[in-house]
Amino acid sequence: MPAKSKVQQKAAGAALAAKRGDMPKSKLKGASKSMEKSMNEKQLEELAETKRKGLPEKKS
Repeated sequence: MPAKSKVQQKAAGAALAAKRGDMPKSKLKGASKSMEKSMNEKQLEELAETKRKGLPEKKS
């Protein structure tokens, strides 16, 4: 499932980094924190790999 906004794509990238151990989980905030807990690595990869070109900054 592709990301629907740039903010969602960035949050998924941060959550994925924390899940892989590249970033401490304590640095996560808001949506990325809940994404890390509720989604598996494959789901986070799908959101994070979405190209940002053409995506809105925020989903309205």
